[in-house]
Amino acid sequence: MNTATLVGRVGQDPELKYFDSGSVKARFSLAVDSGFGQNKTTHWFNIEVWGKQAESAGQWIKKGALVGVSGSIDHNVWTDNNGMQREMFSIKAMNWQFVGSKKDAQQSGGGGGGGSYGNEPAMTF
Repeated sequence: MNTATLVGRVGQDPELKYFDSGSVKARFSLAVDSGFGQNKTTHWFNIEVWGKQAESAGQWIKKGALVGVSGSIDHNVWTDNNGMQREMFSIKAMNWQFVGSKKDAQQSGGGGGGGSYGNEPAMTF
């Protein structure tokens, strides 16, 4: 089973990309903390969302928002222009939602998850 569920702060506003096929993709980074005190570490994850979820993410998610995502881990390998082999792991999110308080969502520019703080669509797990 390939599943991942993460909760963290959005690193930048989502970037939307529209394709000729009519598909849309949103990409953003998510900072997830682990540990406590001097052992606290922040891990950064690249998040990809497709379709209506992507359009909603582009509309509602803003830098700093506390967001939960669930999806699968994706692994890409390619050769760059210098002939070096590169690899990247990302999360293909099937669902996302705001986490935390209404104040958190409003400070980040978002409306809050699950339709509980505004008129945004519910993007629940």
